[in-house]
Amino acid sequence: MKKVLLTLVVALSALFMAQPASAAAAAEEGEGFNPKEIIFHHLGDVYGWEVPFSHSHRIPLPIIARDCSGSWHVFSSSRVTDGGVYEGLYIAKEGEYANKLVGDNAEGEQYRPLDLSITKDVAALLIAALVVLLMVMSIVRWYKKHDMKAPRRWTASFEFLVEFIYLGVIRPTMGSKAPKYAPYLLTAFFFIFVMNLLGLMVIFPGGANLTGNVAITLVLALCTFFITNLRGNKHYWKEIFWPDVPIWLKCPLPIMQAIEVFGMFTKPAALCVRLFANMMGGHMIVIVLTLLIFIFASFGPVVTGGITAFSVLFSLFMLLLDTLVSFIQAYVFTMLSTLFISMAVCDPHESHHSEE
Repeated sequence: MKKVLLTLVVALSALFMAQPASAAAAAEEGEGFNPKEIIFHHLGDVYGWEVPFSHSHRIPLPIIARDCSGSWHVFSSSRVTDGGVYEGLYIAKEGEYANKLVGDNAEGEQYRPLDLSITKDVAALLIAALVVLLMVMSIVRWYKKHDMKAPRRWTASFEFLVEFIYLGVIRPTMGSKAPKYAPYLLTAFFFIFVMNLLGLMVIFPGGANLTGNVAITLVLALCTFFITNLRGNKHYWKEIFWPDVPIWLKCPLPIMQAIEVFGMFTKPAALCVRLFANMMGGHMIVIVLTLLIFIFASFGPVVTGGITAFSVLFSLFMLLLDTLVSFIQAYVFTMLSTLFISMAVCDPHESHHSEE
């Protein structure tokens, strides 16, 4: 075991030691090293899946777009990467639509077509959904095959997480309404957890910064928002438009009503921003620590070697910490969603702490 760990550390050190040399050589040849551009390139969405340790090779993904004339175009992203132009469409290098698929109209002006392409984030979303589906179906198959006996190995771990979330969060909070809303809440937990873990992986099918994309966390928060408000009972809406406070706080000026309506939108906003900021911050720290190797590459082999060892070790520590954060953020999102939904659908006088 010690030999394996030693070999792994040496291999990682050799890998990171070799990369600063290439970066320094590129700088001498006139190629600029822009840390900001590299960070946002790795955290952003792209038309293709990068091969690990190589930016010149990508796994192509399908591009589906409708241009300004109404014609649909379906082709491989390999045709427009690295400055290519195909059927009048290309990827903008700078400007308002930087790194997006664009085209030129009859007047020569740049425009955005209707873009339904399968980008890296879209493909990663489909992979995460497939992983969650396989996890659920595995435990279903186990119970059908073994006649409700306790599962084994990793299936038992999955069942443990299901019971931990349901019996520890959903059921104590929602009481008799728990079976009705547990499918959504459990799906949200495992979907976020799987996306977080896939984002920590370097190689395919990981590497996509899904929960670090505010559009994805916004959609997840909106799901909770719509369930909360569409399924809210009369007591929930009464507390919003006629809360139990002194009359001068709600009439003639609707002070409390305005605060309550504003709170309806701040709750999903908190869900969205909390998940996005924590996961984006974790990914950014790891990337910045790795870029320290390239930044200090021109200070000589001694400084570069020391920075490389520090960067590799601290990056590994941050990855382990991000694994814990991945679970915590999925748990917090599910717990807050459970609280928001329970306040809207549950009777406030109902006891939520049922006994076995």
